[in-house]
Amino acid sequence: MIQSGNQFVAVYTEILRKIVLMIRISFRQGMLAGFAVILLLLGGAAVHSWLLLERLLERSRASNEYALQLTAAIQELEVRTIDIERSARQYLVLDDPAFRQRFEEHLAQSLALVERLKAQPGSRLLPLLGGWQMVAEALRSGLEQRVRRAEITPLLTRLVELNELLRQGAQRSLEAQNTQVLNELETHRIRLGSQMALALAGALLVALGMAWWLVRPVRQMDQAIARLGASRFDQPVVVGGPADLRQIGRRLDWLRMRLAELESDRERSLRHVSHELKTPLTALREGVALLQDEVPAPLAGNQREVVEILRHNVISLQHQIESLLSLNGAAFEARRLHPGLINLKQLLTEAVQRRDLQISSRQINVVVEASDEKMMLDGEKMSVVLDNLLSNAVDFSPEASEIRLLATHEDDLLRIECIDQGVGVAEEDAQRIFDPFVQGRNPPPVARKGSGVGLSIVRELARAMGGTVTLLPSRQGAHFCVEIPDET
Repeated sequence: MIQSGNQFVAVYTEILRKIVLMIRISFRQGMLAGFAVILLLLGGAAVHSWLLLERLLERSRASNEYALQLTAAIQELEVRTIDIERSARQYLVLDDPAFRQRFEEHLAQSLALVERLKAQPGSRLLPLLGGWQMVAEALRSGLEQRVRRAEITPLLTRLVELNELLRQGAQRSLEAQNTQVLNELETHRIRLGSQMALALAGALLVALGMAWWLVRPVRQMDQAIARLGASRFDQPVVVGGPADLRQIGRRLDWLRMRLAELESDRERSLRHVSHELKTPLTALREGVALLQDEVPAPLAGNQREVVEILRHNVISLQHQIESLLSLNGAAFEARRLHPGLINLKQLLTEAVQRRDLQISSRQINVVVEASDEKMMLDGEKMSVVLDNLLSNAVDFSPEASEIRLLATHEDDLLRIECIDQGVGVAEEDAQRIFDPFVQGRNPPPVARKGSGVGLSIVRELARAMGGTVTLLPSRQGAHFCVEIPDET
């Protein structure tokens, strides 16, 4: 039994999946369809509410008209009853046919009012109105038979009593009708509230469905772009949702394969250049070394000078090639982020410890100012950034000077500053100091073997982490500032 149920669920799910796949609508069509459904739900509830309000207003209007007509008719009947009583008493006393004629006129008008009241639909006054007619006919019969006044007076008194009963009955009838209208209004109010709640719930479900249907592919595209930016080309890009967003997903997957191909070509080219340049350069350097050692034959004075020039340029060229490979390697690794919780003070202290021998030989005092706060950072790349900044500061600082390494965290931004007391950066070099192989015009205190790619690597890694590196104005020395956004 359970297996049959599972099979049914599986078949039903597969049918739904195929139906969804068959509905290939675009982002715009999906938005329009969703808004149309929400409009139908809320608009239908609004139209139904308006029709119900119109019906209740019509019912209230009819009830008010009925109340006015009933009240006016009973008041008129009371007035006619007074006229009937007066003309009847006058006729009994004076026996004048004119008073009898007047009595008949008032009685006819009163009976017409009674008939009109009896014609009201659903009237609750029918027994009283029937009694009023019977008393009126008895009064007419008594006048025709010329009965005594003592027999006529109770009939007239009874008419007055019936009028009072009719007035009270009409009041109770109107109160009952008002109560019925109020009960009906309350019933419709509850029903209308339920319908509005259902309409709003339906609109909310449609909105949530649209959000899921539209946000999910956007999130998938965002994740795919993040993977492409991190050079993770092994996962295919799959985007669901509307047809046009799926088309963008297929374009992103094509871009993934193209980038993977270009990255593979770049790595092959880099390996090829490395091999093709370093191998003959090594042989050339060994040959120059043999000439310098005078292994083939003794060298004359001018020949030694030529060999020294060759040796210097071969070493310089080898350093340039190694720096180029290092810069390309740093640019490649910059796209692969591995964030983790890093202690700021420990990060700066370890960077100083790695340069301890170089710092001690120059008798430089490095001041570290940072808190023990932890941040989500790529520790390896931040270490490379600090190593290059500190190495540059040590190279250009005079002996027995001070270097300040600061780290502050505020407004979701990590700010690392490296301040030295060296020769600084010339104003004309400030704009290009972060370009590859650019070395400032101001000479360092001691000779250095730098190739001018350290600050370029700092810029590449800072950009990879979403930050920036800038050279700030300083009266003495260089003041570099790296700003990295907090990912926690």
